[in-house]
Amino acid sequence: MKNIYVHLFNLLEERKSLVLGTIIDTIGSAPQVPGASALFSEEGLIEGTLGGGLLEFDAQKKALQALKKRTSLISEFSLHEDLSAEEGAICGGEVKILIDASPEVHRDAFHKLSQSLNERQSGVLATFINKLSEGRVSLLRYWIERAEKIQIDLEIDHSLFQEEVKDTLTESKPKLLKIKEEISPEKAEERLFFLEPIFPLPQLVIAGAGHIGQVVANLGSLLNFEVTVIDDRAEFANKERFPGADHVIVDEIGKSVQDFPISPDTYLVIVTRGHRCDADALRECINSDVAYIGMIGSRRKIKLMRKEFLDQGWATPDQFDRVYAPIGTDIQSKTVEEIAISIAAQLVLVRSQIQNKG
Repeated sequence: MKNIYVHLFNLLEERKSLVLGTIIDTIGSAPQVPGASALFSEEGLIEGTLGGGLLEFDAQKKALQALKKRTSLISEFSLHEDLSAEEGAICGGEVKILIDASPEVHRDAFHKLSQSLNERQSGVLATFINKLSEGRVSLLRYWIERAEKIQIDLEIDHSLFQEEVKDTLTESKPKLLKIKEEISPEKAEERLFFLEPIFPLPQLVIAGAGHIGQVVANLGSLLNFEVTVIDDRAEFANKERFPGADHVIVDEIGKSVQDFPISPDTYLVIVTRGHRCDADALRECINSDVAYIGMIGSRRKIKLMRKEFLDQGWATPDQFDRVYAPIGTDIQSKTVEEIAISIAAQLVLVRSQIQNKG
């Protein structure tokens, strides 16, 4: 699933009436984590998930009620059910869901968020929650780009807020802040600040638009990569064959890889039609600071190519040995689909390892 807030902004441009549900806090075990979001319309769930099952059913019911009343609220759901119950959630935790019945009010924040992601800039979506009576809330949302100086006109400690935003980005995890404001010596009100870090999707670049590349592209899109397909054959590299790809480049493969804006969150999959095209693509990225390079081929082919790269001075032993070749997790794959699944599994594993290190 691509970023749900980008999808939300596009739907708001179409003047659709929507409700945005977001998990802002959990206690104990829960089917989803803070930051998980879902979009609802009058027809029900449009995109995303809050965990499925009764939790999502309850959230959808309250979202539809909120849509009719145009009233935002915080819904709390308990997952403490007995194992003997025919229905119910038994994760053992509690979930707090923010139901925003008027996301169009903050169209500007979602627009800025979308623009930042298009420019591959990260940031924080800050949601300020004022509690009203009977569980109702009023909301303010701001998009704060990573490099942006934080200047928001709120009656809070700005230095504390800046530090929390920085920590949220560094830790790559949402934060729910609870700040009490004294109304009088006898009375205090609690305000909630939900800080959600948003990052551009990692880039999956597939050199080769053959059958394996086609399936890997579909899986990559499902697995939350921004997918680019490169091939020099227009009859293979086109939107008809790659409807889920974000970008399709028809040009000489080595040159296109060289020209691509490679970054530390780029994952390169080399599955071209032959040894020479594979080598051309690998030469243009093997010295780059990338998250992952994988190349298809038999062990004999990889051994011969390694020797060629070292003999020609195109790579050092360490540079070549960081290439995942033969590509893919060993699942004894034989068919095109199985090979693609093995590649996708390896991509997910490497991405998770990088995220855990961060």
